[in-house]
Amino acid sequence: MHNLRHNIHNVYKSAAETLLPVRSSSAFKEKGVLTPEEFVAAGDFLVGACPTWSWEAGEAGKKRPYLPEDKQFLVTRNIPCLCRAKDLLQGKMDEEMVELQEGQQEADAWVATGGSTNTEDIEKIADMSLGDDEPKEAEAGESQGGGEAEAAVEGKQEDRGGEESDSDDIPDMEDFVVEEEDDTVTINPRTAVSSSDAQEDDNKILKTRTYDISVTYDKYYQTPRFWLIGYDESRQLLKPELALEDVSAEHAEKTVTIDMHPHIPLSSASIHPCKHAHVMKKLLDNLSEGGKEPSVEHYLVIFLKFIASIVPTIDYDYTMAADIGG
Repeated sequence: MHNLRHNIHNVYKSAAETLLPVRSSSAFKEKGVLTPEEFVAAGDFLVGACPTWSWEAGEAGKKRPYLPEDKQFLVTRNIPCLCRAKDLLQGKMDEEMVELQEGQQEADAWVATGGSTNTEDIEKIADMSLGDDEPKEAEAGESQGGGEAEAAVEGKQEDRGGEESDSDDIPDMEDFVVEEEDDTVTINPRTAVSSSDAQEDDNKILKTRTYDISVTYDKYYQTPRFWLIGYDESRQLLKPELALEDVSAEHAEKTVTIDMHPHIPLSSASIHPCKHAHVMKKLLDNLSEGGKEPSVEHYLVIFLKFIASIVPTIDYDYTMAADIGG
């Protein structure tokens, strides 16, 4: 039912875009929306502040006439995604559990300080600790019995036949068996690496997805739109549905849709822009209340920081150096 509603909405949206005029008046502070010219200005600022982003022209037959031919959408490529969103959530839960356990241990230790302090316990503690006089006695023993100690050490070395201390590092020749018939050398089974061990080592290799991320201008919603094109660990194109594994759970089934990319012939996962204007208006208001007055050029920098909370395992945000507001 959800897919049916989404498909009907896409048909309506496409028809509406052919009839609706292109926004020409600025309202990014009042409504959180952009004109195409403002989208280009914000894109130019993003590319200048963060060179990992660049403009793309896309396919000739898919160009939007209200955008420059060579600035149809923005893209950044080969962004690593080291783990799935659920793994990140599990990691946070584990950290919270560790902190809880450590807090409990500290509390238990605090309570334990009021425990038994009878004479026997004190004597045991005294026996386990090194007294102030013991180091001096030890030094005296070493100075008086130095010759005996050296003799004992030499005796032990003679008993071992002069074996060096690092003899364990020398390989045992019994580990290698020479087959005289075919002159092949094989490794003794006790030192050979089993296939299960090799598989275990292979499982320890970090498997990394990568994403090409693009930002387009949505005429209907008059805001940017965020797209994900993923690749698996073998650099094979990832099914768009699998990109949902890299989106926070609260957004995966609500704000992420699978649609055809407007400028390239690929079906892609996308953060649906229906709420973008509302969220951006709120973020801009918060910055203004905090004494900053962001210009329209900062729009995409702020937008990408907002989207980063939706795709927490895809580290594409390198815009920290961009100065927002005054």
